[in-house]
Amino acid sequence: MRCHAPLAQAGGDPRIGWAVMADGELAEAGESSRAALRYRVEGMDCPSCASKIETAVGRVGGARDIRVNYGTQILAFRLDEAATPRTAVEEQVRRLGYGIALVEAPQVVAGEPGTAAGSEACNPGRHPWWHGAKARLAAILAALTAGGFAASLTVPALDHWAYLPAALLGLAFFGRKAIAAARAGSPFSIEMLMSIATVGAIAIGATSEAAVVVFLFTVGELLEGVAAGRARAGIEALGALVPRTALRVENGTAREVPAASLKVGDLVLVRPGDRVSADGEVVEGESEVDESPVTGESVPVPKAEGAPVFAGSVNASGALQVRVTKPASDNTIARIIRLVEEAQEAKAPTARFIERFSAIYTPIAVAVAALVAVAPPLLLGADWDTWVYRGLALLLVACPCALVLSTPAAIASGLAVGTRRGLLVKGGGALETIGRVRTVAFDKTGTLTEGRPRVTDVLALTGSERTMLGLAAAVENGSSHPLGRAILERATADGIPLRPAKNSRAIPGKAVEAVVTGKRVAVGSPSFATEQAPLPADAARTVAEWEGQGKTVVVVSVDGAHTGLIAVRDEPRADAAAGVRALRDLGVRAVMLTGDNPRTGKAIASALGLDVQAGLLPEDKLREIGALKAKAPVAMVGDGINDAPALAAASVGIAMGGGTDVALETADAALLNSRVVDVAALVGLSRATLANIHQNVAIALGLKAVFLVTTVVGITGLWPAVLADTGATVLVTLNALRLLGYRFQVATHG
Repeated sequence: MRCHAPLAQAGGDPRIGWAVMADGELAEAGESSRAALRYRVEGMDCPSCASKIETAVGRVGGARDIRVNYGTQILAFRLDEAATPRTAVEEQVRRLGYGIALVEAPQVVAGEPGTAAGSEACNPGRHPWWHGAKARLAAILAALTAGGFAASLTVPALDHWAYLPAALLGLAFFGRKAIAAARAGSPFSIEMLMSIATVGAIAIGATSEAAVVVFLFTVGELLEGVAAGRARAGIEALGALVPRTALRVENGTAREVPAASLKVGDLVLVRPGDRVSADGEVVEGESEVDESPVTGESVPVPKAEGAPVFAGSVNASGALQVRVTKPASDNTIARIIRLVEEAQEAKAPTARFIERFSAIYTPIAVAVAALVAVAPPLLLGADWDTWVYRGLALLLVACPCALVLSTPAAIASGLAVGTRRGLLVKGGGALETIGRVRTVAFDKTGTLTEGRPRVTDVLALTGSERTMLGLAAAVENGSSHPLGRAILERATADGIPLRPAKNSRAIPGKAVEAVVTGKRVAVGSPSFATEQAPLPADAARTVAEWEGQGKTVVVVSVDGAHTGLIAVRDEPRADAAAGVRALRDLGVRAVMLTGDNPRTGKAIASALGLDVQAGLLPEDKLREIGALKAKAPVAMVGDGINDAPALAAASVGIAMGGGTDVALETADAALLNSRVVDVAALVGLSRATLANIHQNVAIALGLKAVFLVTTVVGITGLWPAVLADTGATVLVTLNALRLLGYRFQVATHG
């Protein structure tokens, strides 16, 4: 069976987004002979499954750059098909007991076959859990075990044989997988440990225990799959946000077409109540759009001509015509899903440590179990059946499944809940690091501030402020300078009509002049103005006061006479002070690193309540980041464009970019809504995730420690040992899923 690619990987080049390949490198010369293959693997529901598959594929000649994501059930690798046909890899995975289907080339959109919202035929993980092979096996084992129990009560002489069918059926199912895993390079799989325990129990006559062991193990496996499916549903729900169809406008008529067929430049009609079918720009109409499904922004956002809209958002009141700016394979939802999937592939440091630990721990645990089984009878003459039974139980207790699952389950939930709030994190490593930072360094322009100057103060020296501002706007009309645009925006907001200007000329670094209503009007710096005529004393004091507040002041003159002052400043974001305060409440120090002049930097920092280092060149920022990092982990928050070196140098880089490509690709995390308070929200989420990981590790190790003691002293036997393993796995998974209901303590909407 072959399927279309899921939305998360649509768009051709798999290097789009943060990850390039497994190691982040471009393909080497000669890699063109290796086919880049992606498969969906049915039944891969835990890190142990992923590890077995990765090991098995790694033993196939010609396979390289293997990436396995159990959260999305995706196996990706490069294969030299001249050395090994892909069918050999497929057969290797099938022998392990998993279903495998090739993911074809892209060009589909969410809701189309093969995507997260697509057909069940191409997404085997979407059928109801009770239709799966493990559910059927569990039902049969339950019936056989119950039948054996009834038979043993009716005919006690059949006690040994009554449970044998259930034990043998479970052994046949899992023993085959255990042998396949051993041949593929994973001899110490949980299936192998369980199979050994079952064979041993049958050999010593404990068939009832053997039957209960395979039944409980099957139920535990089934519950793992259900829990993994629930966690996976978060990404699938994102894919379902994009509608299957769109209304494409052609020759003035709207015609329904598949959303996947939309191309850049197409016009689409979005009616009130419709979901936006593609990323684009409004070319006609006004409305409010609910972007909460995409960005987490709870308040509908006004949209008019020129405003961007995101695929998956909901149009509220007025009809909009939107020009498509991104293909379906690279719209906002597609990129978010792709980034989340790549993030789940990136293993957290704790997860990597636990995997290394379990690789050593499991063989040692098997050796200890064997020692417990044979040492007392051989050395002390103890009863063989008793100690073999205890050794087998200890073998099941020793299984590291819950421990291995403890970190990735929590990380996956943390990434999912963050994505719902517009907090995109590159991977588990970044999510762990964010919670450990003690200092957050902010860039100023575009990060703590809005990134565009605004008129803050207007003072008329003669006449009215409205007349003076109108003259300045007439001179600046058509200007691309930030100060000129700020004056024009203020005049437009105040409803001041623009008068025609002629004979315009710019005096670089000093002023702009033009003739308006027959008079020569100049808008220039205070120094330029004083060269023409002295400023009145009151005006000079006002200029000094405003400049002391970090504002840029221009003087408006008419025929050489000064008529007014205008102050302009890049103002802090509305939530900047609240964001800094929220970090302080979490015990995190905030500091501003800016290349702006010290006066402006100090004024902004003072208003927000944080420390400042101003007048910094890019290399100076790097030095400051290095000094902070030497003391404790530090996060750098920037706009993802001119702060790239500092973002890379910090312990973790966080981009404020409104979801732009540069922002998403530059840093370890991106704040989709460009809100300062989201930095504190991200720190809080990271700390909650770390706490969940610690709880999971405590559950996994704590249960094992308890049952280790009770097994050795003979208090508990085989089926409680299975409960210790599967029970711990289920508890760890359920505890990780609690994070999906995490409530942000920081008001992420400012």
